[in-house]
Parts: sequence; structure tokens; C-alpha cells
Amino acid sequence: MPQLPVPAAVPVFDAIPIIDFEDAHSGDLRVRRAVAERIQDACMNVGFFYLKNHGISEEIIMSTVAAANAFFALPDAAKMALDIHRSANFKGYTALLGENTNPDGNGDLHEGFDLGWEPISGEGGPRNDGAMAGENVWPSGLPGFRETVLEYYHTALQVGKKLFPLFALALELPEDFFADKTTNPAAIMRLLHYPPQAPSKVETHDRQIGIGAHTDYECFTILWQDAVGGLQVQNTAGKWIDAVPIPGTVVVNLGDQFARWTNDVFKSTVHRAINQSGRERYSIPLFFGTNYDVVLEPIATCVSPENPPRYQAITAGEYVKSRLEATYVQSAPN
Repeated sequence: MPQLPVPAAVPVFDAIPIIDFEDAHSGDLRVRRAVAERIQDACMNVGFFYLKNHGISEEIIMSTVAAANAFFALPDAAKMALDIHRSANFKGYTALLGENTNPDGNGDLHEGFDLGWEPISGEGGPRNDGAMAGENVWPSGLPGFRETVLEYYHTALQVGKKLFPLFALALELPEDFFADKTTNPAAIMRLLHYPPQAPSKVETHDRQIGIGAHTDYECFTILWQDAVGGLQVQNTAGKWIDAVPIPGTVVVNLGDQFARWTNDVFKSTVHRAINQSGRERYSIPLFFGTNYDVVLEPIATCVSPENPPRYQAITAGEYVKSRLEATYVQSAPN
């Protein structure tokens, strides 16, 4: 089995690559491998890439943004009835400053609504997701909200499933390597609303920004962002690179679960969001992982005498839940 290179000093990037997803559906393996090679380069050297021709229609996106707008416009009492701190599986509403992603900050200046897998039909109930099992919570008084949001969720879920064969090829694995590990893939989606950010809050002692510097938990994130911008990615020189919105694309970034699984061959890159536009900002990240019962132990092509295993085995569900608990315990009400 071929071995991927030992992680070394990552080149200093100053731009985020754009990858066309159209060829991912080619019947020619050579064409798919060419896409996988571009993904491999992005994953090993940047940890981020734009994806165009991703397959999420503009109609679905705009309907979901309108639904998010309507939800965040609800009275605070209606939103707090769905407080995420009341949920054992981290579903529901997070208020402004309800998270503090960067411990050096004083709260994240955004509000969010979190949900997980659920059939649009409403039949079948929640899946048995082990450590992360449990139902979604939904607001009342917003007709069509649930259906609209779940339509986006399931469409983005299909994008994630189609990415995994390319990640497998990028890791010198058979294309179907992840197939039996993503039959019930973990996928947590968030609707995020960022009010305008006062510039004085960014670098002063107040240290409040849209979301503080962090890495994501799951294998990868599929992020739609509006035209306002504000996402920044930190390169290895410590410089913040703007991930400017590009029409017709989503941003894909790797998370800590994939970095752990690939023995740090793939990079999980620090990023943050700052909204200094003077306008409201909306984004929709979908954090995509494996089945929660999958054991995360270093993939064979990422282990060698020069790069021995760096992490102990843990199930994906246990890992994600531990990271979420660490995030929300700081903002839990007394």
C-alpha cells in the first residue's frame, strides 16, 4: 500500500484554491483522480478550498437564508425556548455571546440554530447515533421553516457523500474506503447570523468578534457564506487570509477529526469570522463526519516508521461529543 509523505513544514499559502466539482462525476477514473490530486494538495497544504459546481441550487440556498432571517427575527423569548443548553445532544438555539470559541476572547458575536439528521417526511424518528443521539427542536409559528431547512441539509449532505470518494483517492485508498463508514454520516448543520461588528471590539481588550479563532471538529465543513464576507483563514506564517465570497461556490475546510484520522497528513486550519461590513451576515456551515460508531485510528497510508501513530483510538461520536461539551460548558447558565 502506498504511503503518503510524512507531515513536514507546510508551505505558506496566500490564497485558497478553487476546485471544480463537475469532474467528480466523470465515468473516467483518470479524470476523478485528477480532481482528487487537486484536493490532496489543498488538504495537505492549506486545509481549505472553494468548491464550484457543487450542486446546491441557488433557489434552495435563498429559501434557507430567508428561513434563517425569519427565525433570528423572532423575539428573544421564542428563540430561548429552544436554548441549546437544554439539549443533551446540542441541538437548538445559541444566543449572542452564547459561545466563546477562542478562550482568549470575550464571547462570539453571532447567534445560531443547530440541527442534525432528520427525514423531511418526519417518519422514522431520530437515528441511533450513540453519544450524539436525540431529536432536533423546531420553532413554532414559522410555517415551512423545518421543511425548508431540512431540504438544504439533505442536499448538502449529498455533496458531502460525493466528496468522500475523492478524499479516499487523495489518501491513496480505494474509492469506496469510506462507504461503509458513512452509511449514517454525522452531519451537524448551523444557521448563523452575525450582526455588524464594531471595529473597536476586535483588537482591543474587549476581544469580541463574530467567531473566535478555532478549528472545526468533524471530518470537514461545507460552508455557504453570503456576499458580506468576513471569513479569515490563518496561514503558517500567522497571517490572516480573507476567504472572500465567490459566487457559485461553497467553502470546504478540513476538521480535527480528519486530521486525527490521517495522522496529521491532512491539515485542520485555524480560522475565524469578523463582520465589519456594517451589514447583517449569514452563513450556513454543515459539519460532515462519519457514522458515530466508527473508530478513529490512523489510516494505514498515513502511518509509516517515519510517521508513527500520533493519536489513541476513539469513536467518532465520543470525540465530537467531547469537543462540543468543552465548547458549551463555558457558556452554560449557572
